[in-house]
Amino acid sequence: MFFVFDGIDGGGKSTQISRLHAALAAKNETIVCKDPGSTQLGEALRDLLLSKGDMPIDMRSEMMLFSTARTQLVQEIVKPALAQGKFVILDRFVMSTIVYQGHAGKLNPEDIRAVNAFATDGLQPDHTFVLDIPVDVAMERLGDTRDRMESRGVDYFSAVRAGFLAEAKSCDKCTVIDATQTVDQIAASIESIAKEIIN
Repeated sequence: MFFVFDGIDGGGKSTQISRLHAALAAKNETIVCKDPGSTQLGEALRDLLLSKGDMPIDMRSEMMLFSTARTQLVQEIVKPALAQGKFVILDRFVMSTIVYQGHAGKLNPEDIRAVNAFATDGLQPDHTFVLDIPVDVAMERLGDTRDRMESRGVDYFSAVRAGFLAEAKSCDKCTVIDATQTVDQIAASIESIAKEIIN
């Protein structure tokens, strides 16, 4: 089983990933990865993409770098783990690139889908949880310590949020979760859906 958590920054993904990992680990070996990251190449690209610096990165280049990191993650970790019957929980996946570089970054989402169909060798999650919160709440949660992506401002993140909601609406294996609920309420909803899918 392959589960993905996605959504606007500040939505509480890390907390809910930890909760679902604890719930599923009792049933089966479960691994957690982040995208980009979790491989040597992925971590190097993550540092490049998220660190604030003077290096200009074109939006198309940015999309390709995220997709490259994803290819390594899928081939090195995700596909082997799934082949061994393990559960995989991933912090972000293809939807993030479609939203951040497509909907909000003005690239064609269909071009990004095509690139990532190749990048992931067609791998798709069994279910994606989109944690949704208003942009002002997200900005407040992020505070002043923001990475390069998180520093793009309210207009950009309004487009990000709208993009996630649009993508989730057209995805039959997605659930939008109101991330303004309590941690326990959110976790209970996610665990219920995940267990139903597994069963």
